[in-house]
This record gives sequence, C-alpha cells and structure tokens, in this order.
Amino acid sequence: MSDDYQIDIPPSFFALYTDRRQRLAEPIALVRERYEVCEDLANHLVQQALTLHHVEVPSEEEILAKIHAGLAASGSGLSPAEAQWITRRLAELLNWRSPPLD
Repeated sequence: MSDDYQIDIPPSFFALYTDRRQRLAEPIALVRERYEVCEDLANHLVQQALTLHHVEVPSEEEILAKIHAGLAASGSGLSPAEAQWITRRLAELLNWRSPPLD
C-alpha cells in the first residue's frame, strides 16, 4: 500500500506527538488528522484576529492571548500543546510576534 499523503507536516507539529527518542507516540494517521484540524483552525482564526485588531482589541499580544485562552479551555477538543501550536501558527500567518504561552 502506497502512502499518497500530499500535505507536509512541519517538524513543530510532529514534535507535539514525539517522545524523547523522536519516535511518534501516536499513529501517523492520527497525527495527520490532528495536523489538518489544527492548521485549518489557525487559518480560520486569521479573519477573527484581524477583526478584533481593527475593531475591539488593539494589541496583537492581547488578541493572541484571548484566542489561546479559548483554544486551551476544557471542552475545546484540543490538547494544551495543540492550543499553543495553533496560537503560534496564527501569529505566523498574521506576521505577528508570537506571545509567550504557558
């Protein structure tokens, strides 16, 4: 069976699912699925962040912190590591400075 997966998963996302020996801790199919969800969500949040920036909250860092809080909330369906990755990816897509995240 060939592997016809066409999307390149960045090392920063693979790192969320690897152990200290750099081996995947989850099946590759799950990692691919989670990457697609997280990447899509980051792209979807671009417009929301821009709207907040122009209408409500002037600080890029505040906007990213608020979005991160929502992503990290229990019931979001995301792991804390995924919430951080999405927030950092969103900052990258917006060409904003990535805030410190806990």
